Amino acid sequence: MAISEGLKKIPVSGVLVHKMKGRDEFPNPEIHAAKGSAIFTPQFGHKHVMEVIVPDSKEKDVIRIIRENSKIGMIFVHPVSNAIDIGSGKEGNEII
Repeated sequence: MAISEGLKKIPVSGVLVHKMKGRDEFPNPEIHAAKGSAIFTPQFGHKHVMEVIVPDSKEKDVIRIIRENSKIGMIFVHPVSNAIDIGSGKEGNEII
């Protein structure tokens, strides 16, 4: 996974990848059903969502790495108001 390898270099460790089903502007591939006699296009296709939690200082670098190593997809940037490590009790940018 080129994105993950690129993020390791800056370094970023807070990366989550989720496999889910969704619908977007790209058509889903047709699939064969009932022993190949029927063909249909499913309403939802398999998608991967990557969540990357970084301090503001690394935001532009992370966006650059994702754009350089992706051909499709979208990037959404959300502020994180606080982060808390339950095990250690540490908070804020210290744990990001």
